[in-house]
Amino acid sequence: MTAAAAAVAETSGLSTPPPPPGPRSKKLTPLFLLLPAALAMLVFFVIPIMTLASTSLMQGSLSTGFRQTFRWSNYGEILSEYYPQFLRSLLYASLATLMTLLIAYPLAYMIAFKAGRLRAVLLVLVIAPFFTSFLVRTIAWKQILADDGAIVHFMNNTGLMWLFDHLGLTEGRVLSTPFGVILGLTYNFLPFMVLPLYASLEKIDRSLLMASGDLYANSWTSFWKITWPLSLPGVVSGTLMTFIPAAGDYVNAELLGGPSTTMAGNVVNNQVRNFQYPASAAMSVVLMLAIVLLVAFYVKRSGTEELV
Repeated sequence: MTAAAAAVAETSGLSTPPPPPGPRSKKLTPLFLLLPAALAMLVFFVIPIMTLASTSLMQGSLSTGFRQTFRWSNYGEILSEYYPQFLRSLLYASLATLMTLLIAYPLAYMIAFKAGRLRAVLLVLVIAPFFTSFLVRTIAWKQILADDGAIVHFMNNTGLMWLFDHLGLTEGRVLSTPFGVILGLTYNFLPFMVLPLYASLEKIDRSLLMASGDLYANSWTSFWKITWPLSLPGVVSGTLMTFIPAAGDYVNAELLGGPSTTMAGNVVNNQVRNFQYPASAAMSVVLMLAIVLLVAFYVKRSGTEELV
């Protein structure tokens, strides 16, 4: 500011503008902006994970107290005893994710491209199940999948029950079988697949589809060359948002399954009820590491690191 400008500002009553921030202030500004997120990660992620890992290496009981002995054999014991439930969790979650994708993609496509003015109404209907309790929704399926229910009658009349019996998914009935648990997982996590898919499909530039039509591409070619690749971010996001919570779920196996369909989440729940905290923590750590490795492998193989 020149002397003349300063004199004018002084005579007019205006204060001198503050000096521009120095180089040190510019460097500290991003750190201050990241501080809330860092604190949230520390409180809600790092500390719980460290506590869980520490508990998994403890030894003792509720009467004698738990002490840290770095007992690594907890992991060996939990895996040798409960590996069927562990593998079953990954299998059920994978099948439920596949079924969810097969149902959700046409639904999201129809809402994004064909619904018109009904788009908002259909989106509300997709998330409408969230207005009720997760537990209530799952209990309702016990009536739907009952032996005298419509689904069992349909499967018996169409021969699907015979097919699923030979695949080991049903036993002449749906309730208390692997298929019942997978159906429950599919229903409860369907909105987690529909919403990311809709978000990706809705953002697709319609002029690209019109251009493919001008170039004499049929509907299938337009879908495979344009719509499907551009919707992959939604596919990857929806797959992860469905598989991860489904693998750790235990409510569907508890209410819709039987003794032969228990999952890793049921093992954790039972161990906590019996006050076996180190064993439950060890099972949780193993399941979490397995999910992280599978997700990393899936993202790497699909070549969509930049999409998620």
